[in-house]
Amino acid sequence: MALRVYIFYLLLAGLVALTWWRGRSDERLAAAVCVGGTALTVLVGNKLDIHGSDFDLAAFIVDGAIFIAFLVIALRSERFWPLWVAGLQLTTVSVHLLMILSPDLPGLIFGTALAFWSYPILLLIAIGAWRTPVIERWRVAHDVASRQGIT
Repeated sequence: MALRVYIFYLLLAGLVALTWWRGRSDERLAAAVCVGGTALTVLVGNKLDIHGSDFDLAAFIVDGAIFIAFLVIALRSERFWPLWVAGLQLTTVSVHLLMILSPDLPGLIFGTALAFWSYPILLLIAIGAWRTPVIERWRVAHDVASRQGIT
């Protein structure tokens, strides 16, 4: 297995720990989607180590389901980071569609494009989890300030 896969697993474990420490439901759900998506990707045989340039229907379905899950999180969230995560996952789904349109695309480009967007997604979820207590304190202060009468 490639070194980047071990790094990804380490980052994923760190993300789960961070979301349980500082995150709330959106961050925890997004981390769970990442864990579930990773497990499903490995289960369908991708092994997170893409070398071929053939369209992989199973990986496309998994990535599409992950996109839908991130989109649902983004649509129900009050935070902005889930929109970025859903957008980056849409980019991953688009790479699969590109393989249908251009099957002669070298496998290295395909594999790199699919693997690349996983890291910014983890980073955005981590930033969202890290900032959650700050945002909640700001919202509480803002809500209290809006209820006070002008004197």
